[in-house]
Amino acid sequence: VCSMGNSTSRLYSALAKTLSSGAVPQHQDCLEQLDSARLDPIDPKDLLEQCQMVLQKRPPRFQRNFVSLKKNAASTHRPIRVMQWNILAQALGEGKDNFVQCPMEALKWEERKCLILEEILAYKPDILCLQEVDHYFDTFEPLLSRLGYQCTFFPKPWSPCLDVEQNNGPDGCALFFVKDRFELINSANIRLTAMKLKTNQVAIAQTLKCNETGRLFCIAVTHLKARTGWERFRSAQGCDLLQNLKSITQGAKIPLIVCGDFNAEPTEEVYREFSNSSLNLNSAYKLLSPDGQSEPPYTTWKIRPSGECRHTLDYIWYSQHALNVNSALGLLTEEQIGPNRLPSFHYPSDHLSLVCDFSFNQDPDRLL
Repeated sequence: VCSMGNSTSRLYSALAKTLSSGAVPQHQDCLEQLDSARLDPIDPKDLLEQCQMVLQKRPPRFQRNFVSLKKNAASTHRPIRVMQWNILAQALGEGKDNFVQCPMEALKWEERKCLILEEILAYKPDILCLQEVDHYFDTFEPLLSRLGYQCTFFPKPWSPCLDVEQNNGPDGCALFFVKDRFELINSANIRLTAMKLKTNQVAIAQTLKCNETGRLFCIAVTHLKARTGWERFRSAQGCDLLQNLKSITQGAKIPLIVCGDFNAEPTEEVYREFSNSSLNLNSAYKLLSPDGQSEPPYTTWKIRPSGECRHTLDYIWYSQHALNVNSALGLLTEEQIGPNRLPSFHYPSDHLSLVCDFSFNQDPDRLL
């Protein structure tokens, strides 16, 4: 038994509270219960230690290294670290996704949640973009707000999580940014349309001001429709999102970063729409390839009853005229992932996290 001081005891109590929470029928009730916990800031090192205590019987987290991509002169400001991650909704992982090679024990929320937090705490993103978040109100909002993040959540209108018995509410997209680094100028919750019809997919777009440089930029997070056969639907959703972002960024005058699980390989039309958009976007992870033109071989790798699925579906798009990618986090190797693929005792989601460090282009004529 570890001896813990008062502050660590309070922290462990807060973590244990989120670990033991069951289904939450009323979001507001949960928010009211956790108001007092929000008052005290959390030291991220303390929270990481507590997560590691919970995970001490699991294998250690795999080492992933950042690859330097900066070719220009050193930036005059601290880079902005952006993390993109489909964390796998708990209700879907346990109830619908049928990961036939993943032991149910590895999907226990009490431990899987700590693996997710450990990944976030290890890379310390300034901006965090998540999909498939179904424990926002009882876990991510109360903990990350105490770590200094401003938090926004937009659930799917008809989340498949609600079909799972003992669910924790709907899943959706969540966006978090460090309040000390950025000021929120504008926020938009976007319900995506396709063929003029409202769909079940959503996006969040926020215009932030970087306190250090005074520069404005827009950060967006989305999760497009899944499954083969829905390519035209995803294309229509992508067009709608781009139209919204053109308006928000004043026709690309404001630099833009778009994070998401697009559920689309680079061969799909929606990928080409983003590549050829008037917003002048590039995909950051292409820069890891030798020619700078190829996406990674995979960002998700799982085994379902229908067989093995290895796809590139997750992206961080950015305004290449206004932003530089200083570095990007390398992906897990096939050896690290292992023969049973994802999720696993080593890794909490079926999607890999993507992390990039951005800096502003120093040409003042190209930026607000």
